Amino acid sequence: MLLSSINSCTVMRRMTTEPAEETPIQDLPERKPPSGVMRRFMAVHRSPLHILILSAFVGLLAGLLCTFFDIAIDWVIHQRETLLDAKSGLDISTILLVIGSSTLLAAFGFFLVIRIAPEAAGSGIPEIEGALDGVRPVRWWRVIPVKFFGGIGAIGSGLVLGREGPSVQMGASVGRMLSDTFRFDNDESRHTLVASGAAAGLAAAFNAPMAGIMFVVEEMRPQFKYNLISIKAVMIASICATITYRYFQGQGAMIPLPAHDDVPLQALTLFLVLGLIFGGIGVMFNRLVIFSMDQFERIHRHETKRYVALGAILGATFGALTLIIPKITGEGVELIPDSVNGVFSLSLLMMLFLMRTLTTLACFSSGAPGGVFAPMLALGTLFGTAFGALCMVLFPEMKLSVGMFAVAGMGALFAATVRAPMTGILLVIELTHKYELILPLLITTVGATMTAQALGGKPLYAQLLQRTLSKQKAAQAESAPTAES
Repeated sequence: MLLSSINSCTVMRRMTTEPAEETPIQDLPERKPPSGVMRRFMAVHRSPLHILILSAFVGLLAGLLCTFFDIAIDWVIHQRETLLDAKSGLDISTILLVIGSSTLLAAFGFFLVIRIAPEAAGSGIPEIEGALDGVRPVRWWRVIPVKFFGGIGAIGSGLVLGREGPSVQMGASVGRMLSDTFRFDNDESRHTLVASGAAAGLAAAFNAPMAGIMFVVEEMRPQFKYNLISIKAVMIASICATITYRYFQGQGAMIPLPAHDDVPLQALTLFLVLGLIFGGIGVMFNRLVIFSMDQFERIHRHETKRYVALGAILGATFGALTLIIPKITGEGVELIPDSVNGVFSLSLLMMLFLMRTLTTLACFSSGAPGGVFAPMLALGTLFGTAFGALCMVLFPEMKLSVGMFAVAGMGALFAATVRAPMTGILLVIELTHKYELILPLLITTVGATMTAQALGGKPLYAQLLQRTLSKQKAAQAESAPTAES
């Protein structure tokens, strides 16, 4: 009995003083977050420092590239404007010189695209979304020069195109270039640098770091891989690109507007109505873009001569329009301050809106190397200003101003077409520095997004990517029987 008690006490003492041998602590399975999204977001990489350092270089290089792209376009446009200002009247030599230069510039941009880098056609943003999703290649060695010089030619010729599309594609290509240079075999590292370059490109195009970050996080959310390292890399690249841009171009607002009073609370319903209208306009605009692109492809059929001839015809047309109706050519950013300051009448605002809608569709859908952000901002401003002028007549007791609706319209059309409301809000605020209009801007963009969704509209870039992939599959299907035979 005594021996059994002693043995039991010995066993109990060993159990309390010695670690269990069958389940060592180091062999216990590691706990994982319960959610798959959280697991990806909180993923810990073994050596993230080199990615963060390279993201800074991506932002620096993308910022330099996009800033010089911006400077070069401004120089070309300034030369054409100087030529017109130097003449007291339009003689035949001036007309031929303006139209001829626009023709050559546009044809040059179209030629570079069709002969060297067809994936550089259009804005290029769907191509980057496809690259992040692993379904489209990034041939940076040909995309960067074609987008740079082709974009200068197309945008400088007077076509209604924006600079942000080329900037995003060039920035993402810089990210892929560095990942290839350092021979990263990790798909996640390449993905992070490409996304960082895209954010840097948009940040440098609009001097808008927060919009650049949010664009990748919100617009590219189906393709972007969320984790702490990728978020930090995107932020670092956007910051470096913005600093680079501001070093050369200054820190002021890209679209300076006069100060506005606070919006009366009883007038907020009007901004919701404006958003609902913009939702329908955005859905219609996206459908017209796809329809117009199909029609243009039937004309040029991806043949070099037809494609370059199309660019030359567009260049000559918009060169002539520059002499006759300059307000419907170019990016249209210069129209925004004029609209806000009440330079245009209500009828002129609606006429400009309709005419610039047609010119935007014609230029963007043609396959020219340029974006559509800036033209959409101009369209949103024109319609928003017209709506505000009408509200001032109908509700004089509210003491409204057209500028309130102009700023809200800028973000609303962007949100309805791209389906990225937070990006639109941040972009407008950073472009104008009108922080006092955040509430009406929020209401208008939310109303536009909800209406577009209720009408069954799809985001513009998602439609463009799907269209590209469908044509890619069709081309592969056609070439397969030929290869087998």
